[in-house]
Amino acid sequence: MSFDVYEQKFKALADQKRLQILYELCQRGNTCVCDLTDIVDMPQSKLSYHLKILLDAGLITKETKGTWSYYELNPTEISALLSEQLCCIFRPIDKSPGCC
Repeated sequence: MSFDVYEQKFKALADQKRLQILYELCQRGNTCVCDLTDIVDMPQSKLSYHLKILLDAGLITKETKGTWSYYELNPTEISALLSEQLCCIFRPIDKSPGCC
């Protein structure tokens, strides 16, 4: 059994800025990268670096519309990796019946 996949996912989670990005995507849903730069107060170049790590780990998904990229949480992957308590942080309030 190879743990490389899990190592990549947990490394992606082991960063405060990436956790903030995941949280914001959870609260806002499908969000344009142009809006995320203001939300997380980060230049687009640094934000793109963090988004790529999250995307490569499968924790978020990306949809391109014209010249803009929209990102969204991958709830299946988040739920599979995190405890129920941590998943509550990354679930919208209206979609978390019985959470915590």
